[in-house]
Amino acid sequence: MAVRSLWAGRLRVQRLLALTAAWESKGWPLPFSTATQRTAGEDCRSEDPPDELGPSLAERALRVKAIKLEKEVQDLTLRYQRAVADCENIRRRTQRCVEDAKIFGIQSFCKDLVEVADILEKTTECISEESEPENQKLTLEKVFRGLLLLEAKLKSVFAKHGLEKLTPIGDKYDPHEHELICHVPAGVGVQPGTVALVRQDGYKLHGRTIRLARVEVAVESQRRL
Repeated sequence: MAVRSLWAGRLRVQRLLALTAAWESKGWPLPFSTATQRTAGEDCRSEDPPDELGPSLAERALRVKAIKLEKEVQDLTLRYQRAVADCENIRRRTQRCVEDAKIFGIQSFCKDLVEVADILEKTTECISEESEPENQKLTLEKVFRGLLLLEAKLKSVFAKHGLEKLTPIGDKYDPHEHELICHVPAGVGVQPGTVALVRQDGYKLHGRTIRLARVEVAVESQRRL
């Protein structure tokens, strides 16, 4: 058995040597030689694209994009800060204007009322200066003229500032403008449901009722059997 195996191995070696000689005689490279493997490896490496070029371009593009985005963020942040500062300044100015309006909103009205106070003060001075009995008639005349002047001035001030006096006699009862005190029988020429008597005048400011007029409203009288 050992002799047969040895003989078979010898035959295989001889066949391999003959095949190698035939390949070398024709100038062909051996299929399992180191040169063939090196050549095949070099060919594979030459066909693959270099790995350094792709990542380098992508990295540059990302850097450019990152710089551009960073500049945009800085610009937007600066614009946001300016907008916040402008809004704060507007809020402060508006608040200051509102406070000034609350304090000085009636400045013109008060200025006109000062003139009314001057007339009233002069009228009272006339009463105190001429207190003798023989001059009472003259004093009363001066007081009457002073009161007339005072009433005219008040009406002028009220009209100037949009303050209107309500005189609702004969008007239909309106709960938004009138405060009902009581009902009275409707007289001759008085329609039921209308204002028969005004106990206290009402006032409107620029069309808005600021004080209701206290009134008595006429109702139809009951018939006696």
